[in-house]
Amino acid sequence: MKNLFSVEGKVVVVTGGSRGIGEMIAAGYLANGAKVYITSRKATVCDATAQRLAETWGSECFSIPADMATLEGIEGFVSELSRKESHVDVLVNNAGVAWGAPLEEFPEVGWDKVMDTNVKGVFFLTQKLLPLLEQNAAHDAPSHIINVGSIDGIKTPIFDNFSYGPSKAAVHHLTRVLAAHLIKRNIIVNGIAPGPFPTYMLSAGVGAGGDTENTDWDALGKSNPRGRVGSPEDIAGLAIFLSSRACGFTVGDVIEKPRHFVHIDELGLHELVWAWG
Repeated sequence: MKNLFSVEGKVVVVTGGSRGIGEMIAAGYLANGAKVYITSRKATVCDATAQRLAETWGSECFSIPADMATLEGIEGFVSELSRKESHVDVLVNNAGVAWGAPLEEFPEVGWDKVMDTNVKGVFFLTQKLLPLLEQNAAHDAPSHIINVGSIDGIKTPIFDNFSYGPSKAAVHHLTRVLAAHLIKRNIIVNGIAPGPFPTYMLSAGVGAGGDTENTDWDALGKSNPRGRVGSPEDIAGLAIFLSSRACGFTVGDVIEKPRHFVHIDELGLHELVWAWG
């Protein structure tokens, strides 16, 4: 029963790891002794984040910039990673984008860009990384894949981001489909559907322009069951659970964070709905 939640020594890949939820997850793994590779489209940002995380946590963190929306970018990333590692223990498919525009003005590029990154990228990176994921996978020590969706893929979003919610709903179902196929190969697949976290994407979505330092996170968190937005420990802790021995019997789940629920008070039935990703 010891070391149920240990990720020490694991080789972890986190896409979209240069900021936001991806950076939070990467930091959690590094703080607990894993070796982490992060990737994002912007090389300078990705490189700087990897260096900062390595210095902060005293663990190995490496940057391999790549565009997860294209097959060329995915294959280039896998080729570079394969030169550095003989196996991967954990893949966190976190890279994602959103596009906002009124319904009548929503452009085709806003649909294609979101679907290419959020859905196609998840599938093809998983496909191309299978040899590395299978290398050390065993019945009693499986490899793990964590797909990061969104509460917007479960509840109706309040923003004009018409491709984002459907893309995340697709990620959730893709998680279940991949889980059914890959469990036979000793790879456990699960998903996370985050609610509000203090990220650039949410800040931009609520009209704060991506300024995470000056966004009113307290106001955004009031309707949350915990009365606040999520913290790095909240999302990193769940990712660590989903890639540890403690997750050995959890397959094909998409965990809402926080979970939507119905609150009953003296005024009657009041439904609380989260619509942030």
